[in-house]
Amino acid sequence: MSTNRKTLALRSNLIIGQTFAALRHYNYRLWFAGQLVSLIGTWMQSTAQGYLVYTLTESPRYLGYVSAAAGLPSIVFTLTAGVIADRMSRRTLMVITQTAMMILAFVQAALTFSGLIQPWHIIVLAALFGIAQAFDAPTRQSFVLEMVDRKDLTNAVALNATMFNLAIIIGPAIGGLMYAAVGPGWCFALNGVSFIAIIIALMLMRIQLPAAPARQASAFTDLKVGLKFVLSHRVIRLLIINNGVFSLLGLGMITLMPAWAVEILKGDSATNGYLLSARGAGAVVSALMLASIGSRRIRGKIWTIGSFLLPICMMVFSAVRVLPLSIVILAGIGWCFMALANSTNAMVQTLVPDELRGRVMGIYTLVFFGAMPIGSYFAGELAERFGEARTVLFNALLLLAFAILVKLLAPFVSELE
Repeated sequence: MSTNRKTLALRSNLIIGQTFAALRHYNYRLWFAGQLVSLIGTWMQSTAQGYLVYTLTESPRYLGYVSAAAGLPSIVFTLTAGVIADRMSRRTLMVITQTAMMILAFVQAALTFSGLIQPWHIIVLAALFGIAQAFDAPTRQSFVLEMVDRKDLTNAVALNATMFNLAIIIGPAIGGLMYAAVGPGWCFALNGVSFIAIIIALMLMRIQLPAAPARQASAFTDLKVGLKFVLSHRVIRLLIINNGVFSLLGLGMITLMPAWAVEILKGDSATNGYLLSARGAGAVVSALMLASIGSRRIRGKIWTIGSFLLPICMMVFSAVRVLPLSIVILAGIGWCFMALANSTNAMVQTLVPDELRGRVMGIYTLVFFGAMPIGSYFAGELAERFGEARTVLFNALLLLAFAILVKLLAPFVSELE
């Protein structure tokens, strides 16, 4: 009996060690702690901002406008950002982008506290935040290998997803309750303060900078090399396109959550926070699962399961009218989102050569974040005309058709490791 207990304890420790392998690295521990605090603040702001916009306008269309304003800069700047991320210190670039986003959060807080905030202010600030995010996202994606060894890359990607979705659980819940208690201004102000954590973490890291490569080609030529690589690589090309489709049709429904909380579930700002937190809870479970089984090389199978399960969950969600069941289904949707996003990210990162990492992740980020505002805009427009429930159902049917098409035309995706 004692031997069995020791064996079980050993297996348990091994599983835990595999799940959190990237945390063995000093730089990644700093990153995880600092970024988690910052992301909690970001989701507090996002939750409060969406509900404030709906309160000011009473229009789901404006929710789409704000999301589009935040996402459209990705289309314009992300490819350039990927080139810059391959040419300069990624840590320095992230300190600049995080500082810019901190300042914007404080500006939004000041406008809200003063009572001057208007919907157009929020749209402009969202666009400026989107510009900073366009430079930050590909840099952040390609920075992982500067914090961990290559053997822990997949685990670090999964833990990044866990951290992001822990923030989705905590941030919206706090943001929704704080909005109800003291108003949105404090959500924006605390988000500004939260950026200090990641800035300090970045400054404390011990980064060994590689020797700068000789730069004979122009930035435009470098960009063309990255684009040519992606377009000529069948697997990476397909994965990035798939990611764009799921962002376009799947994430648009998240934009509608403030309207869903009020119109469908007859709730308030706290209800909105609970819905977003439920999605985050499901995503955390998915990310931890992927972190623990990262060495089993079944990413393609997990991706396929998520691609079919996501539209099914969305169809069920569109028909539900009670909060507890909505929370459960949104947790399932969060699991599917993470299974798709994390598997895609890990497979792409594994296939990309280091010298092209910034540019390829720039293209990856462009497609993912560029599709999101377009999907959010059309989700807002459709919801304005046909209602939130029909919009979610329509997107779900399109996603299911796309998943079937990929399974028929590219069955090799299921076998990817």
